[in-house]
Amino acid sequence: MKNNRNGQAAVLTNADYSKIRKQVKSQKYKLLLDIAWYTGERWGALVKLQLMDCYNIDGTPREYINFRARTRKATPTGERKTRQVPVHSTLAELLTAYKPESDSMWLFPSREGDKPMGLRWADEILRTAVDIAGLCNKGISTHSTRRSFITNLANKGVNLATIKKITGHTDLKVLSGYIEVTDEDTKRAIATL
Repeated sequence: MKNNRNGQAAVLTNADYSKIRKQVKSQKYKLLLDIAWYTGERWGALVKLQLMDCYNIDGTPREYINFRARTRKATPTGERKTRQVPVHSTLAELLTAYKPESDSMWLFPSREGDKPMGLRWADEILRTAVDIAGLCNKGISTHSTRRSFITNLANKGVNLATIKKITGHTDLKVLSGYIEVTDEDTKRAIATL
């Protein structure tokens, strides 16, 4: 668990996500949290999404969200890869309901509108919502949505090779470090024998 910004980010339950989302006042920032929850992408890439990465020319949501290579974290070898994530039906509804700022190419523009919002501001929005939700002692950070996404897929029985493809990981060992395994998980696993 994260403590004073050290350690692994906490995995969120569905209830945690709902409590945090309820405390985010702006629709724009709710959508930021929603995209993080339903794609498992790092927040550094989320804040750099352009409208064309999520929407078709006619304003309808794309079938895939496109996280461009230059916005994503590099692999240990320095390579960056574009990641396309299928849009979950709930996320498609949220994207449809959202009305982007028409004068900006960015999905999450800065106050000036000519550049994307900064990661620090996104982090501050999340931390404020976490505090108001009464969850500040859980070790939640922007990376919690990525760990939660990966853990949820694993808990639903999605094999690691598929999760690796979805998340863009190049190393199964690194990927497995994201998956939270509780004592209850190990008991249930043994009970299947």
